[in-house]
Amino acid sequence: MGEKYVLYIIGLIVFVFFGVIIVVMSRYKKCPSDKVLVVYGKLGRDNEGNERSSKCLHGGASFIWPVIQSFQYLDLTPLSIQVDLKSALSRQHIRIDVPSRFTIGISTETGVMQNAAERLLGLSMSEVQDLARDIILGQLRLIIATMDIEEINSDRDKFLEAVSSNVESELKKIGLRLINVNITDIIDESGYINSLGREAAAKAINDAKRTVALRDKEGAIGEAEAKRDQRIQISIAEAEAVKGENESQINMAMSLADRREKEAEATRRATAAERVQQALGEEEAYKAQKNAELNRAELERATMQADIIVKANIEKERLQIEADAEAEQTRRKAAGKAEALLEELTAQAKGNYEALARQAEGIAKLVEAAGGNSQVAVQLMIAEKIDELMKIQVEAIKNIKIDKVTVWDSMGSDGKNPATANFLSGMMKSIPPLNEMFKMAGMEIPAYLGKDNINADSAADAEIVQ
Repeated sequence: MGEKYVLYIIGLIVFVFFGVIIVVMSRYKKCPSDKVLVVYGKLGRDNEGNERSSKCLHGGASFIWPVIQSFQYLDLTPLSIQVDLKSALSRQHIRIDVPSRFTIGISTETGVMQNAAERLLGLSMSEVQDLARDIILGQLRLIIATMDIEEINSDRDKFLEAVSSNVESELKKIGLRLINVNITDIIDESGYINSLGREAAAKAINDAKRTVALRDKEGAIGEAEAKRDQRIQISIAEAEAVKGENESQINMAMSLADRREKEAEATRRATAAERVQQALGEEEAYKAQKNAELNRAELERATMQADIIVKANIEKERLQIEADAEAEQTRRKAAGKAEALLEELTAQAKGNYEALARQAEGIAKLVEAAGGNSQVAVQLMIAEKIDELMKIQVEAIKNIKIDKVTVWDSMGSDGKNPATANFLSGMMKSIPPLNEMFKMAGMEIPAYLGKDNINADSAADAEIVQ
């Protein structure tokens, strides 16, 4: 219970504390720049010991004590009031109408602002306008009653100054200030102001006419005097002109002579200077042309050298590239030919190997068929090729071409065979015998192919050829 009681007390204190803060914040009022803050209620006494009725603030802020004090705002917005004064009696007992417009507002002057708080607080804007209009109308009537119509009409500044001073002094009594006064027009019922205007216009016209006449008179007199003076001055001027003309002609002649002399001297100097400058210019031009030609020659030499060197380098690089390409192409062709030749030789070797293998296999079978006797096998092979060997021997002389043969045949020396037959027989004998061919091959002719038979065969062949 004790702890709860303490918590209740703490909560109540916090509540009261925040409540006091909220109340203080809500009672602290700031005054805007377009308003006057009026604090009223219990405000204490002033320096003279009187109870203060209100406190006015323009800007700033103030704390408003609750219960014993309160506050309101006075608006500083200007008010424009149309005041149409009618039948106001002037000092000349002539009634006039003065339509005008006044701009007023709450004053922020110390003391005057206190008057506004005491007399205008709680009033609406229309009520303030009505109150100010009544004060302005009364002061306008009072001012007009003390002035003549001529004075009001001719000296508007004096009239406005009187209106401003009188009206503003009265408005300050209720806390207002006069901002602007605009008198629209002044109209009288009797037309006195119009008469004054016509009188002033007629007077101005007459004055103008009199002034014009006086000016015309003065102009005529001045014109005659001016003409007289003109003739006198013209005569004097003509005499002076003749004298001056003669003197001027003399001076002109002398000046002309001097001018011609100076012109001749100047021409001589100018011609000499011009020739000197021309010579210098030509010399400079020649030098510049020489330098230009030297520079151009150097440029052309450098250009030609650059063209030749660049072209030579380009041609060198082109030839190098072509040589490299041709060498690469040659290497590739050689590699290709080598590969092709290798393949061809490989294929040929394989073919030869196959042929020799088959031939060896055939010879082996032939030896096997001959019962293992190699001599018999050779004889069989020779017997198989004998026809071809004989054909080769015959073919040796078969294709000999003899365009023309002249025969004086006187028979042979032996008296038996003709010389022609001996000639052909000799040709056949020039072919190696069969047994010689066997010997050249390192073999012996078989016994059944004896020498006699071979020679007989040879003779038979010769007869066949015959």
